[in-house]
Amino acid sequence: MSTSAPITQDVMTIPRKLPEGGKINLVGLTRDQLREVLIANGTKEKQAKMRVGQIWQWIYQWGVRDFHEMTNLSKAYRAELDEIFEIAIPEVITKQVSEDGTRKYLVRIAGGHEVEVVYIPEEDRGTLCISSQVGCTLTCSFCHTGTQKLVRNLTSAEIIGQVMMARDDLNEWPTPGTRTTEDSPRLLSNIVLMGMGEPLYNFDNVRDAMKIALDPEGIQLSRRRITLSTSGVVPEIARTAQEIGCLLAISFHATTDDVRDTLVPINKRWNIEALLQSLADYPKVSNSERITFEYVMLQGVNDSKEDAHRLVDHIKRFNIPAKINLIPFNEWPGAPYKRSSNNRIHAFADIIHAAGYSSPIRKPRGEDIMAACGQLKSATERARKSRKQIEAEAGVSNG
Repeated sequence: MSTSAPITQDVMTIPRKLPEGGKINLVGLTRDQLREVLIANGTKEKQAKMRVGQIWQWIYQWGVRDFHEMTNLSKAYRAELDEIFEIAIPEVITKQVSEDGTRKYLVRIAGGHEVEVVYIPEEDRGTLCISSQVGCTLTCSFCHTGTQKLVRNLTSAEIIGQVMMARDDLNEWPTPGTRTTEDSPRLLSNIVLMGMGEPLYNFDNVRDAMKIALDPEGIQLSRRRITLSTSGVVPEIARTAQEIGCLLAISFHATTDDVRDTLVPINKRWNIEALLQSLADYPKVSNSERITFEYVMLQGVNDSKEDAHRLVDHIKRFNIPAKINLIPFNEWPGAPYKRSSNNRIHAFADIIHAAGYSSPIRKPRGEDIMAACGQLKSATERARKSRKQIEAEAGVSNG
């Protein structure tokens, strides 16, 4: 197996200028940023804190997009807001519903780019898988999204806008004047940053968006209801705990550096040893807030009994409270790998479970609409590539 897969450099969010006369979008601004922009556009400083609270509640607790419906503001002030500002979220282009109830949305953002968002309903929860980048910066060889080159980072408005869009579709905004709590039944109860992109290469925008999701006067999710998945951007891992405070998942997928260098090329920058040390030091880690190790099962690549024992040894050596999610590989057109057999996956899980770790096997969801883990890729930027082209770009040799 070759280890020549490239590491794509970090990128900054591409700034986007408003068109002449364009309105200022309030979605995605932090409370402080919202206060500043209101004052800069005519709101009296003494009233600004109160106005922020009122507008924030209308936008994020009740899902209102029309300033004229914000009835605890004066008619004159509502008219002023409507003249200068807007409340805009990504536009839904298509929605597909799987046989198992999974919903996949293709949404359009500024610049005409598109990203995919997936909602997964279960008996005890409803999970929204959101994207943080258009394309991806990491080129992981088993991931369909990784075959789409990175276009740009999403803004905080485009990230939290995915959550707002899904609540629209689920008709889950409470009636204005009423209040939901963390314990209220919800169709959208959990967020996972596991869609397109590497969230920690877009840290500031992801953080600001998740702070809005966590805000007690808005969408009101608890930090244990948000999971951020990273391929291993080691310098940003501790910062995730300190500035977001959510749960952490690691796209691990291999137990030796040689194999992980190909599957997850960022391993060439921060290898398994460095990654595990950062997880052992993660400020939030505890038995009640374990780190999730995501492990995609690839036939003949990372699914041996030796791999299972090595995985256990890694976690035990660093004393990391952990659970291991085993993910049957979700095949996509031209994929250079095959899914491990059910017998092999269960044998792998048994070794982990015998060592004292939870090892659930993820049930693939939405495969019939290409909405399963590792399959997301925006339709307009989906390249028609042969298997040989994909294998060459991924650094995989099957010859």
